[in-house]
Amino acid sequence: MFGDILPLIYNFSRRYSGDPDNASDIAQEVFVKVWKNLKKFNTSKNFRVWLFTIAKNTALDWLKKKNILPFSLLKEYQKDEEFLENIPDSKQISMIDRTYSSSLSQNLALAIEKLPAKYSVVIDLYHNSGLNFRQIAGFLKEPLNTVKSRYRRGLISLRKKLSPDL
Repeated sequence: MFGDILPLIYNFSRRYSGDPDNASDIAQEVFVKVWKNLKKFNTSKNFRVWLFTIAKNTALDWLKKKNILPFSLLKEYQKDEEFLENIPDSKQISMIDRTYSSSLSQNLALAIEKLPAKYSVVIDLYHNSGLNFRQIAGFLKEPLNTVKSRYRRGLISLRKKLSPDL
């Protein structure tokens, strides 16, 4: 049953985390949550939408829990060579660019989280899993035009959430 879903959940998680190891942990946590809450699933609803909603929420929880090393702590650990060796070298992207990009990603992820599940799942599958609309329609077992409509409506809602002045 999960054979075709597992790679999609893993790739979905990897897009959020940016790291294969963390993506594996997130995906594993998703399936544990699914297993624990399977009795709560409303069988009149689409299982895949429910599954990706759990995946999205688990990934967002992971992002919220992710500890960012405060710059002030570097002074305390300056003498600890092992600690300094474990800090990633980020010569390619400046700290400001990384922080700005991370902030934008988090704002977008939070805005997507606030969308109704039927919209957020389509947007996530399209952008994070790299599926086209036909593949998403097949995956969700929904008509192609329904998927396209949900994508368009989801984007309109996102624009309103991210740019309230419009």
